[in-house]
Amino acid sequence: MKENKISLDLFEIDEKQYETLNWKGTFEEYIEKTKANPLIVGSAFKRLYEAILSFGTENDEDFGKKIIKYKAFTDPAVSMQLMDLGVAEDDTIFGLDLPIMKLMTILQGAALMQGPHKRLILLVGPVGAAKSTIVRRIKKIFEYFSKTDKGATYTHTWHSAGDEKIKKIIGAESKICPIHEQPFNLISQENQIKIIKYIGEENNIALMNLCPFCQKVLAEGLKVYNGKWSELIKNHIEINRFVLSEKDRMGIGTFQPKDEKNQDSTELTGDVNYRALPIYGVDSDPRAFCFDGEFCIANRGIVEFIEILKLDTAFLYDLLTVSQEHKVKPKKFPQIDLDEIVIGHTNEPEYKKLRQNEFMEALKDRTIQTDIPYVKTLREEIKIYTKKFNLEKIKKRGQHIAPHTLEIASMWAVLTRLTEAAKANITLIQKLKLYDGKGLPGFTKDNVKELLKEGKQAGEGKSGISSRYVEDKISNSLVDPEAHNCVNPFKVLNELKGGLPYNSLITSEDQRKKYEELTKVAEEEFEVIVKEEVQEAISTDAESLKKLCQNYLDNLKAYTQKEKVKNAYTGKDEEPNEKLMRSIEEKIDVPESRKDDFRREIMNYIGALSLSGKPFDYQSNERLLKALKLKLFEDQKDTMRRFSLVLTSGSGMVDKETKEKLDVVTSRLKEKFGYCDICAVDVLNYVADIFARGDIKETAKK
Repeated sequence: MKENKISLDLFEIDEKQYETLNWKGTFEEYIEKTKANPLIVGSAFKRLYEAILSFGTENDEDFGKKIIKYKAFTDPAVSMQLMDLGVAEDDTIFGLDLPIMKLMTILQGAALMQGPHKRLILLVGPVGAAKSTIVRRIKKIFEYFSKTDKGATYTHTWHSAGDEKIKKIIGAESKICPIHEQPFNLISQENQIKIIKYIGEENNIALMNLCPFCQKVLAEGLKVYNGKWSELIKNHIEINRFVLSEKDRMGIGTFQPKDEKNQDSTELTGDVNYRALPIYGVDSDPRAFCFDGEFCIANRGIVEFIEILKLDTAFLYDLLTVSQEHKVKPKKFPQIDLDEIVIGHTNEPEYKKLRQNEFMEALKDRTIQTDIPYVKTLREEIKIYTKKFNLEKIKKRGQHIAPHTLEIASMWAVLTRLTEAAKANITLIQKLKLYDGKGLPGFTKDNVKELLKEGKQAGEGKSGISSRYVEDKISNSLVDPEAHNCVNPFKVLNELKGGLPYNSLITSEDQRKKYEELTKVAEEEFEVIVKEEVQEAISTDAESLKKLCQNYLDNLKAYTQKEKVKNAYTGKDEEPNEKLMRSIEEKIDVPESRKDDFRREIMNYIGALSLSGKPFDYQSNERLLKALKLKLFEDQKDTMRRFSLVLTSGSGMVDKETKEKLDVVTSRLKEKFGYCDICAVDVLNYVADIFARGDIKETAKK
């Protein structure tokens, strides 16, 4: 039998793309490229802003407020694009459209060089609120964009071209600019202005000086060429395209503070190359210096500061200079011009300490803060866990997450983040539903706007339970051997509740008790949902519904036409069955005083269909269909009690008809709502137990 082998040809890279991304050319070709695409010489802010816009936007509305959704952050398809390139995992961001809009406003102003380009961007929010995810996404977008034609980025390499004098000046046969600066900087600032006008970018380019290394080589090289700049550039400068890469430390830097004793500013600015020191004699020679600090390697792109306010004060002063002046000062060298975005993130307690520190006025004045709160809408929170716990992958492992499990976990998480409304007539669960766009009697869009404003003033979304905690507990439920390969909402709620005493972010017993109580609120909502689904599964009996509907319509017609109804069994004419009609109408809250209006509405509806040549079908009127299903479900309470007997005592103790009915209902739960054999029985058992206890509530009214 021939053995199958994987060919290495499968792993070949795209030669054309490789050639494009590794383009090399002359300075003249570079200038012409800038004319065709002025973004090449645009600032880092300008290029990042265009990078995000390149993925497109969507317009939306939230309670009358216009929302712009930036697909670079919110579209899972963009995540797939990034993943296809091996750049990122799926870190789509949900529920943070307003904070991202604010961030984009800052970037737009910075791209136009209107002030924000001289500020430190600071994301502030509670732990697990997606601050680092947003920055990580930005870095990946920037990296991806630099691989496109529009986002092409260039730097330059010095070559000796066989000239020993130039080789000695460079210190090697060739060497790329250590900070990957813009080749544009090789031109004197006087001539830069002329080129800027030539390419038509007067308003979006900052004039910058060369880095110490390139300045040294240029100055010494001009001596060799007797001041003939053009000859030096033609003979010894090669323009290179380069791709921003965090992994390769090219244009994207990340700095994470260590303990104060081990913090060293050279991590940001670079340090002396002690191996080269004997060659050049002094540590002030740029050829004997490694410009590999995070500020230097992030030139032309972005540098992220994790937990930025944990930095030593001396580091914060460097941040001020880089943010405000776009310069950094390595030891023994003049200030270096940099073109980069500085973005940091921190939590609420650290930011409060900064605000209270009167000695940090300079930093506060140069900082633009963007709040990143927890997600406050249920539908968006559900998306977080749906993405994290891929149902198809879990199914392939032979496991199942019962319907509404992620929904109920999300509901509880959001409830912990909401603040009590000032008005006593609204509960947290009602507030959650209003925020989620659901209509409730007595509440208007203006009411919701007031709640949102009030919540913002109260710091809503800045405290509560993070998505990480919920993810951990769902994960625990999935690996629990007692879960029997199916995880339901009760299992997850128990995990969420059981972990509260060990959650280090819960600072008081009152807070813990409040979160425990909210698990009960979530459980009550689940009860409403499953009652409706079981009701739907039981009452989705077409023949029974059709008969009930015909009975109602016969009585309705007789009532409206002041006639009598013939009893199908006795053959006698009788008065319309008022008790039957009201038992159906009450299911959809038709009051006694409005019953005639409702009945005329139904008859007029049937009449309109008849005039159009269309027959009436009990499924064609949504309100009537709902009322019929509720009535049929009520009539089958005894069926639920028999189900309870089957589920608790074994199918052998009940009649065949009940067992067959149970099988039909179970199948409907599986087919229509996504239950499996295990959770379908669990949910029937749960609802049957409620009926067995006599705890019967009309779910449609809740």
